[in-house]
Amino acid sequence: MPGVAPDVISHKLTISSAYKPVRQKRRSYDAERYEAMRTEVENLQTIGFIREATYPLWLVNSVMVRKSTGGWRMCQDYTDLNKACPKDSFPLPRIDQLVDATAGHELLSFMDAYFGYNQIFMHPPGSEHTAFITDKGLYCYNVMPFGLKNAGATYQRLVNKIFAGCIGNIMEVYVDDMLVKSRTAEDHLQNLSIMFGILKDYRMRLNPKNCAFGVSFGKFLGFMISQRGIEANPEKIKAIIDMERPKTTKDIQSLTGRVAALTRFISKATDKCVPFFKALKGGKRDITWTAECDNAFQALKNYMSKAPLLSKSLPGEILYLYLSVSGTAVSSVLIRKPEKAELPIFYVSKALQSAELRNPPLEQLALAIVVSARRLRPYFQAHGIKVLTNQPLRQVLQKPEISGRLIKWAIELGEFDIQFVLRPAEKGQAVADFISELTPATIRPTPEAITETILPDQPGAERLDTSTPIWGLHVDGSANQQGCGAGLVLTTPNGLKIEYALRFDFRTSNNEAEYEALLAGLRLAKSMNAKQIRIHSDSQLIVNQVMADFAAKDASMYAYLSTAHQLLRSFQAYEIKQISRGENSHTDALARLASAINDKVGRKVPVEILARPSTVTSEACAVRYEDTWMSPIYSYLTNGTLPEDKAQARKLRYRSARYTVINDVLYKRGYTTPYLKCLTAEQGDYVLQEIHNGVCGDYFGSRSLAYKVFRQGYFWPTMHQDANTLVKKCYKCQRFSNNPHIPAEPLTLIVSPWPFAQ
Repeated sequence: MPGVAPDVISHKLTISSAYKPVRQKRRSYDAERYEAMRTEVENLQTIGFIREATYPLWLVNSVMVRKSTGGWRMCQDYTDLNKACPKDSFPLPRIDQLVDATAGHELLSFMDAYFGYNQIFMHPPGSEHTAFITDKGLYCYNVMPFGLKNAGATYQRLVNKIFAGCIGNIMEVYVDDMLVKSRTAEDHLQNLSIMFGILKDYRMRLNPKNCAFGVSFGKFLGFMISQRGIEANPEKIKAIIDMERPKTTKDIQSLTGRVAALTRFISKATDKCVPFFKALKGGKRDITWTAECDNAFQALKNYMSKAPLLSKSLPGEILYLYLSVSGTAVSSVLIRKPEKAELPIFYVSKALQSAELRNPPLEQLALAIVVSARRLRPYFQAHGIKVLTNQPLRQVLQKPEISGRLIKWAIELGEFDIQFVLRPAEKGQAVADFISELTPATIRPTPEAITETILPDQPGAERLDTSTPIWGLHVDGSANQQGCGAGLVLTTPNGLKIEYALRFDFRTSNNEAEYEALLAGLRLAKSMNAKQIRIHSDSQLIVNQVMADFAAKDASMYAYLSTAHQLLRSFQAYEIKQISRGENSHTDALARLASAINDKVGRKVPVEILARPSTVTSEACAVRYEDTWMSPIYSYLTNGTLPEDKAQARKLRYRSARYTVINDVLYKRGYTTPYLKCLTAEQGDYVLQEIHNGVCGDYFGSRSLAYKVFRQGYFWPTMHQDANTLVKKCYKCQRFSNNPHIPAEPLTLIVSPWPFAQ
């Protein structure tokens, strides 16, 4: 085969001098692989792709890989050579842009190069470095082989050079996948003639088995392309639909990976996969497959069976963006509107991280625009974008002084032509999932509104019903140098006021005192069988944390908030509202009763002494059982349990032969030693401490310490390393131990009174 002339391009190996040449040891293969290797070497040598090598500096093994047709493919293991070569940063085209540029054409032709990489010659000085071992001798490549680090960049540089005048007009090329496109059938033959003329000039060859000429649709870079638009690869869809229910972590990872490959076609892909992400938490091999996961799995299959057809944007037209924010992700869909229809172009979805989950809903909507602009940057640069929203996003982004991140986002979005318009009342099927911008999980009530209790899974929670009795509660807390206290006034539906004061026998902050007042009021209202309660407090922090507008980041505040939520479950409904200090003067006086007497406080107000904080509960020692290095050995010896991986199972059986279980305790066998009791790393650390610097410790060196533990009848795999680490960290050993390289006393300078004095 002729190949591209070396003066046009050749592949050079720029091996770094920092790496030493590596000659791999020869590997053994079975007779079938050897026979396939000999046949392949003879074929490559016949067509001139390889030649015999002598005294190569770099030498690799051949790897035989089974083809889908049942034959064998010979590859080379260039791992060591690739490490020594710096990366060629020549850019590859963006697949999404190539696919968009291809859709919408009447006729298409798909071509694949015949041994594409092998049509480029190696630069002669680097040819010897591609040497590989066979059972018949050493050979090296005259042409660029598969498996080299920068082979793809070299090939893309070639096709960009020879098809420079055609790419983007009548052709699209991604490495060795080539496509000729024509908007009309009449132009297609002329376009093919131009392409074949270039191939002939540069002596490139095509593989006729993988070529299709003059077709209306076909597969290109994993997508189905036609004049109608872009469709998902049926094989990838079938892989999801035919997939059985996941049973292990690896199965779920495989499922999410398949979804990620089709995320452009999936509306709110992250929301659809949230149950799978929850099942992956914890990092365990075996998962808990819940009913929520099963419903999400079936819903995903149903959606993929009707995957949407994506449209192609036309130059200069206005595109529209729908946004949606859920409790776990932000999503968007870019659409075009030809003749009042709504055709989707691209679906985008991103999971919210821990900090983003706490952002206000409007900021999360702004984040959805930023994520879309980053993911769909070519569309935002080439088109005007109209964001369809009923939220004041334009005002938020035009006056972002309230938040530093909004300032950064506003600057980032400033380069694009973005307009904000009201959502239409009617929407097409393509945006059915984007009917609501903010799902109920993201809508947070204001403190003044009468709301349902915000606690999850609250049975019987209802809105405040003004036709039924509603209790009133005013609370206030005080913490100063004289002491800490709280006051509350509980008002019955009949208007009777119950005054109550507390004095704390412990120190609190002002916010903790406010929470103590709230908890005491809730306990009092609960004891009075109150069903509906309206709470008033002058603490902005307490009110907004209870309403979930503020996050409780401090551990103490979180504990108080959790306790408040538990008490609020006792009521059918509640309302909490912030009031000014002037409106709360009565309870403020009660709160200060612990340290002062106020005119507004009656003489018959009961004062309770609170000995400890309301968040303090009975302490219990938490015992945590974790797998240790002994767990798999113990399980195998007692129950015969083996890992699913055959290699790991064989290794465990071999290793367990040196252990035994006596009275449910694992011991290590020895040839000349008694049985050694096996310890965990924590137990081993305690034994080392006792022997080294305990009552009878003698501050041994690391090796002596390890053998001392061994003679005492204990064993764990890292005992020598742990002993060495302990001795290095021991202050007394470092301070007072003998150093053999230092003399017993400082050297004395001997001065000679005259030369050669005796």
